Amino acid sequence: MIYIWSMLTGIVLGSIFTLLKLPIPAPSTLAGVLGILGVYIGYVITSKFM
Repeated sequence: MIYIWSMLTGIVLGSIFTLLKLPIPAPSTLAGVLGILGVYIGYVITSKFM
C-alpha cells in the first residue's frame, strides 16, 4: 500500500511542478534512476554484511 501512496504523491507533485512551470527538482532521468538504484544496492549489500 505504501508503494501506491508514494507513486500517487509523486504524480501529484509532478503535476503541481508542471502546472506552476517549475523545473522538477531531480537529475536527468538516467542519472536519477541510476542514483536511486545505487543507493538501494548499497543498502542491500551493507545490510547483508552487518
